[in-house]
Amino acid sequence: MPVAPQAQLKSAVRSSHLSAFRQLLVWGAVALTLWAGPGIAFQDEELEWQRLEPLPDALGLAGAFAGSTQAGLIVAGGANFPDRPPWEGGTKVWHDRVWLLARPPAAWREVGQLTQPLAYGVSISSPLGLVCVGGSDRERHSRRVFLLELNGQQLRERPLADLPLPLANTSGGVIGHTLFVCGGTEAPDSPRPLAKLWSLDLARQGALWQALPECPGGPRMLATAAVANETFYLFGGADLKPGPKGGTERIYRRDAWAYQPQHGWRQLADLPTPIVAAPSPAPVARSGKILLLGGDTGEWVGFQPLSEHPGFSRRVWAFSPQTNQWAEAGTLPAARVTVPLVFWEGAWILCSGESRPGVRSPEIWSLRERAER
Repeated sequence: MPVAPQAQLKSAVRSSHLSAFRQLLVWGAVALTLWAGPGIAFQDEELEWQRLEPLPDALGLAGAFAGSTQAGLIVAGGANFPDRPPWEGGTKVWHDRVWLLARPPAAWREVGQLTQPLAYGVSISSPLGLVCVGGSDRERHSRRVFLLELNGQQLRERPLADLPLPLANTSGGVIGHTLFVCGGTEAPDSPRPLAKLWSLDLARQGALWQALPECPGGPRMLATAAVANETFYLFGGADLKPGPKGGTERIYRRDAWAYQPQHGWRQLADLPTPIVAAPSPAPVARSGKILLLGGDTGEWVGFQPLSEHPGFSRRVWAFSPQTNQWAEAGTLPAARVTVPLVFWEGAWILCSGESRPGVRSPEIWSLRERAER
């Protein structure tokens, strides 16, 4: 009888190879959306960027699942507008393709398909494969949680415990071997997002999701997550309110929160500006500072014509948990939102993403510490 993925993780954690397992976690940067791991060192928060081989999809993808595995960097699913842009009546399409980039300078290759098109979920890298949490397709949001494995040429989805509710646009991270997800929306037409926080013990066979205290800051989606010092961080995001012509409008949030399993939630200093859908997880420097990379600040809401939208923010902000303060920390080479951030081959990788409303980019950017002078 095959061993369940949770049992394999549990065995790995408790085996005599614990140090090797931890090394794999660092290499894989169990991420959320998203583990911040032990962090990358940035000299004075200065960032060094490099372009890697672009994704074979010429349009790029928003909301794809992405993670580092023993086979290489995986990007799966995602959504774009393949026929024409949304301001010309284009229709968003969800994808099921799975791409692999082995160690550079190898090229991307397609290695299979998901069992259904999915995007806008949470990605968790692990030694066993890529954990995919929730997400959505064209019609509905998903409760599915599965481990995406690539053994040789064979791609497999191995089910984990379903989410308590369908969930997309949520935020997540891993402390030890416990996965946390917070916020998000239950359906494409949800009038408001959620404030709920859940956890799942990935190392316990048969574990189910546990309800934890809700975020005191209230409902939000597309917040940025980070994990540092056994703490789960949640930055910004958006609430929803009824729009004047029907539908909903976003309420852009500046608040920031930290959750510790032994102590619960605490509020942090507000962000200098609202930030929605920034790359997640946010990198953590060896100094302990957490870096927020761009995002949608809401400053261009309602901009017309959309075809000339100036794009999302390229500003980088650094948060110090030690002092509870924010400071500017540089500029991105390219604006990206609704994109996972993956630690791989000693660097953080921005896997495609959205540069302005309705427009994606196939570019893959590598972020690492600047060499000491």
